Amino acid sequence: MRVAFVLGTTSGGTGRHVRMLTEGLVRRGHQVLVVGPRGVEEQFSFAGAGARFVDVAVSDRPHPGNDLRAVLAIRRLTRDADVVHAHGLRAGALAALGAGRRRGRLVVTLHNALTAGGFVGVVYGLLERIVARRADRVLVVSPDLGERMTRLGARDVRAAVVPAPALRLAKRTPEEVRDELGAGKRPVLLTIARLAQQKGLETLLDVAAGPWGERPGAPEGPAVAPLFLVAGEGPLRAELEDRIRREALPVRLLGNRDDIPDLLGAATAVVTAARWEGQPLSIREALMAGKPVIATAVGGIPEMVGDAGILVPYGDVQGLRGAVRTLLEEPRAAETLAAAATRRGREMPGGDDAVESVLAVYGPQDPPG
Repeated sequence: MRVAFVLGTTSGGTGRHVRMLTEGLVRRGHQVLVVGPRGVEEQFSFAGAGARFVDVAVSDRPHPGNDLRAVLAIRRLTRDADVVHAHGLRAGALAALGAGRRRGRLVVTLHNALTAGGFVGVVYGLLERIVARRADRVLVVSPDLGERMTRLGARDVRAAVVPAPALRLAKRTPEEVRDELGAGKRPVLLTIARLAQQKGLETLLDVAAGPWGERPGAPEGPAVAPLFLVAGEGPLRAELEDRIRREALPVRLLGNRDDIPDLLGAATAVVTAARWEGQPLSIREALMAGKPVIATAVGGIPEMVGDAGILVPYGDVQGLRGAVRTLLEEPRAAETLAAAATRRGREMPGGDDAVESVLAVYGPQDPPG
């Protein structure tokens, strides 16, 4: 089978996902072409996985001239593919517009939802309609995305299987990590997120602000505030740092880290206050590490977490702070959640599951017309 992947600018999960699919398909004897910006090849080395890579500027923002060139290039490059599998909304829309007289199916995987409005929201809505009406099959990482695409007229919507790579072993003990971070005896709550609007980090800072003193009649709890750690980088760093400093919040921004397994080992729980998530790698890693999750009940998170964490509505500061207190003040509840996390971590799909899933989606190919 000849499979052509189309993707745009990505520095994270989407690129890793396409690389994993590429490896699995090549290993099974299929021919793979990857079409996308040069930067994604430099980061993920699809050619190193056995694919042919062609540089096409599929950008993350609208640009009429560049977009027209991308559509024409995609049409030319994928004309003889049995399946064109685009990843992301913009890549999917450009691949749909470039369909022409293509012989193969168009499959689009949607990895994210929009969390901003205004002009960006209008453009996003237009791209959604293009994908819904022209893609043969749409794969989604959360039920709400699936419901939206169905409402917009998509003919065949299915759940995407997005596995996480096996969690690497920690190189340091939890005690060593805690000493490095100056955590002392404080509970450590870890957030792994890009410092961007989607991740709801302003809500996380509201939670960290407390109060964290003892409550009358409550079980013995933390005498001091827990330490909130945020691993990741992004455009909101300066704004977040300013508030942390101004309000003396118990939060540390760690930047991008290559020792996530070490941080997970030292963490009491993983916390996310995101506006929306699909199937975030951070939560998969938390579950594989046997760590309870405190998260907003958005996107694909509820299905991922199940009984391995405490979920609250997005923006509910009191609910998130109460969930943290429950975890810290009730050891038995924490043990139950940790056991559930370990179990769910073992049940996570692997790379082979994802490859077999897309092959089933690609289905038997129609003969040339």
